[in-house]
Amino acid sequence: MKSLTPTIVKSLVFIVVTVLATVALGATIRSSSGGGTSYTALFTDATSLNKGDDVRMAGVRVGQVDDISVSDHRVAKVRFEVDPDVPLMRGTVAALRFRNLVGQRYIALNQGDSSVSMPAGAVFDTDHTQPALNLTMLFNGFQPLFRLLDPDDVNKLSYQIVQVFQGEGSTVESLLSSTARLTKTIAAKDRVIGQLIDNLNSVLAVVNGRADELSTTIVTLQRLVSGLAEDRKTIGSTLDGLGDLTVSVSGLLEEGRAPLKRSIVSLGALSKNLSDNEPVIDDFLAKLPIKLDALGRTASYGSWLNGYVCSIQTQPGTTFPQPEGYRGDYGAKPVAERCNG
Repeated sequence: MKSLTPTIVKSLVFIVVTVLATVALGATIRSSSGGGTSYTALFTDATSLNKGDDVRMAGVRVGQVDDISVSDHRVAKVRFEVDPDVPLMRGTVAALRFRNLVGQRYIALNQGDSSVSMPAGAVFDTDHTQPALNLTMLFNGFQPLFRLLDPDDVNKLSYQIVQVFQGEGSTVESLLSSTARLTKTIAAKDRVIGQLIDNLNSVLAVVNGRADELSTTIVTLQRLVSGLAEDRKTIGSTLDGLGDLTVSVSGLLEEGRAPLKRSIVSLGALSKNLSDNEPVIDDFLAKLPIKLDALGRTASYGSWLNGYVCSIQTQPGTTFPQPEGYRGDYGAKPVAERCNG
């Protein structure tokens, strides 16, 4: 039984400490949520500020953000509460600050010089508020330097830059220390930088050696661009005409598609007919030179042909036209020797 006494005492002490810590935490949370003096601030940019974010004064949390909305379609209206034991003087400036590089923000209250307190519900206009620092523009300016640093050094230097430019947190000496390490890193890579400069000098030497050609190219390009600018109306009308031509060609193809399709189908039938009558075509082509030779001799007397009509037949009920001045019978009878063949 005696051996269990120390264990029981330690367990009781642990339970008491845990309960007290839980009660203290609950009291802290309860005291920091609601019940404070309410104020309103108008910011030109409140991006990433959320409900429940801290309100700090001299780095100490004195309240929290209650609501964020848009006012007049141009500013962010932020309502926040401050501990009633912390009075705000007239001229106090509410500024948005970054808690970390992740993008979390809080409102920092910088007390004014006046000794007159602000009433509850007072509004901080845009003249007494400051938006958060634009990290994008800031880091873009340091981008060439960040490329030469390790990721850990980049994070440290970035965070210190943010704090220094916000006028709080780390000192300028810390920033200079990080810059010194950056300078040392650059010095360690002086050979690479020197080689880069030498290569750049070589490129510039080649460009300088062809200065006349480069100048001529630039001048010619400028003339070309100027000419195109002067003829922009003509070019525009040409494009309009090209559009009309495209529409017309499209309509023509639309109208000619059906006849063309029928012609292709008929061409296929003709090709099949010619293929099926190949012997007849071969016989015709074989006799064609003889017939053309005889026809040539017949037409050699002049611009006429001598012919002999062996037979004329008409359909029943039709009238054959009689030549002018002809009085005889136009019925031909095949009695000549030439018609017997």
